[in-house]
Amino acid sequence: MRKRGRKTKQGRFWGMLLGVLLAVGVWSGCGNAEGNPDGVKLDPDNPVVVTVWHYYNGAQLEAFSSLVERFNNTEGKEKGILVESSSQGNVSDLEDKVMDAVNNQVGAREIPNIFAAYADTAYQADRLGYVVDLTPYLTEEEKNGYIKEYLEEGCFRGDESIRIFPVAKSVELFMLNSTDWEKFAAATGASTDDFSTIEGIAEVARRYYEWTDSLTEEPEDGKAFFGRDALANYMLIGARQLGTEIFSVKDGKAALDFNKETVRRLWDNYYIPYINGYFAASGRFRSDDVRTGDIIAFVGSSSGATFFPNEVFLNDTDSYPIRLEVFPCPGFLRGENYAVQQGAGMVVTDKSAEEIYASVQFLKWLTRPENNIVFSVSSGYLPVTREANQMDAIRNYLSDSSDSMNDILSVAVNTVNGSVLYTPKAFPEGTRARSILEYDLQELADRDHNVVLDRISKGMTRSQAVSEFVTDEYFNSWYESVYEKLEGCMGGYDG
Repeated sequence: MRKRGRKTKQGRFWGMLLGVLLAVGVWSGCGNAEGNPDGVKLDPDNPVVVTVWHYYNGAQLEAFSSLVERFNNTEGKEKGILVESSSQGNVSDLEDKVMDAVNNQVGAREIPNIFAAYADTAYQADRLGYVVDLTPYLTEEEKNGYIKEYLEEGCFRGDESIRIFPVAKSVELFMLNSTDWEKFAAATGASTDDFSTIEGIAEVARRYYEWTDSLTEEPEDGKAFFGRDALANYMLIGARQLGTEIFSVKDGKAALDFNKETVRRLWDNYYIPYINGYFAASGRFRSDDVRTGDIIAFVGSSSGATFFPNEVFLNDTDSYPIRLEVFPCPGFLRGENYAVQQGAGMVVTDKSAEEIYASVQFLKWLTRPENNIVFSVSSGYLPVTREANQMDAIRNYLSDSSDSMNDILSVAVNTVNGSVLYTPKAFPEGTRARSILEYDLQELADRDHNVVLDRISKGMTRSQAVSEFVTDEYFNSWYESVYEKLEGCMGGYDG
């Protein structure tokens, strides 16, 4: 009996050891395989459907849809993945539909497997438990292949998790109607060298206003030179260049550094030129203002450069052709070399293991250099991997007639490779805080500029008309008001 008992214990030991070894083998070979933590096996005969919501339109929509179709007919077909994508309108429309879905609003559609999002929207969805940590689905080699700042944008929890998959990015560029610029430069000796700094842009804009004013007998009817899309970017990146980070996340709390000296330089180089008529913002985007001849230069996204007009329309019947010239986005004189990184990434939602794995496989395919570059060339976006973010690689996909796109992407790629890329970390009231930076100063500048125009029409000189608005007291009043609004947006990070 004792001998049989000893033999049974040995049998149990070896059985347990064999079970452990088998479990370890299965775990390491499948369930914990790098990039496939759940050991998913897809079936080409029964494909997993992956739904994608995005906000692309125009050339961007055409390029993305073409890539989705190619994936479905090639790798998706081989692996058992079928991607169904749909545009949800513009960025705001998409954000609203995503938040309705995650908040289970009446009438909202089921949340998709993937949705395009900026960090603030991704953060809100993550707080409600809908966002997948992508870290287990990416090998170290794969992670190292992406531009690190792009991955870091999705690390908004303050840990090593990645909650946003970068697929296409953009930076800001200075875009010029060189046709009208050359007339001004020939008459005044103005140089494009001044485009390198924000202070230089303000000075050129003043000179352009005075020159165009001199072309007519009507006093003070000069034209604006410059406009800006995304004023919040000007304030956030300008502050970083000047050594200040307006929004940061520290010790689990959103922190505000609305440094008064820094903000005064931002004010002096936007609000002051604006109320004087040197800068302008009339249409929805500054490319609209170039089209109507209200300005001849602006700072905007590289992804929006495809909308730069080919003509200026003076009225319903009269127009003339113009040429685009592209320059790096100007920075502050003696400022640090920061540049904005923007463009929504893709968020994978917490569904079945098969759907999550299939979603990530599509996103990996989409960001392979040969696919990501095709999307970039078509849309003005930038590839997200280091290998693809090189002009030598990009030019292989440019047609002979793509001179303007070559210029756009060349300047954009140089910006990415030669700058410190920055975007603020997400926090609970981040969207509202950014909105304050986007609209508060612009609304004040618009209102005060209209007052200036009215005063001039009644016989005041320009210096008299603006005198009320260029004082320290007027700036201080605005500064205190905005500081109070922004301070109300700060608080817990509770990620």
